[in-house]
Amino acid sequence: MSFEQGWQNIETRIKSKWFIPHTGLGYFQLLFNEYMKGGNMIIAIGSDHGGYHLKNVIIQFLKTLGHEAHDLGAHSDEPSDYPDSALAVSQNVLLKKAERGILICGSGVGTCVAANKFPGIRAAICHDSFSAHQGVEDDNINVLCLGARVIGSELAKDIVRIWLAAEFSGAERHVRRLEKVEQIENEFIRKS
Repeated sequence: MSFEQGWQNIETRIKSKWFIPHTGLGYFQLLFNEYMKGGNMIIAIGSDHGGYHLKNVIIQFLKTLGHEAHDLGAHSDEPSDYPDSALAVSQNVLLKKAERGILICGSGVGTCVAANKFPGIRAAICHDSFSAHQGVEDDNINVLCLGARVIGSELAKDIVRIWLAAEFSGAERHVRRLEKVEQIENEFIRKS
């Protein structure tokens, strides 16, 4: 993609309400982040039956943004278990088959609990734009959890868009805190 094509693509997204006010990210920072990523991240996405329909909406949305979505199930709204989707998405992220992951269940809680059992996964429920960008900027979350029974599809798309545009700040205090989290993970892995 040429430089001009990239900027035209970004301008089109902005004109179609790509920029969401009150994100904490400046207009030009969001533009720059999106351009530098080129809209071609690989995102692992999974759900249980409660998140199945929203998962399909988000997969189509990711494609319109130029990202590749790895659909790891559920593949119907028949009853299924959120730990299975958390396992599949977390493994994809940890094995670097995907840059980030999205998990969707009824509330977002079950998938978040299950995903956070994997050392190296930093999953968070984000049902607002501030948590979506702050979670990446300060806490370097790599798995976004959404509750399909809590938020609607338009808000979910806004949250996903903001989460994808955010980048870890690398600030010393955040690096130090994440190192402490990693130490806790490593200590409990050794004890088990």
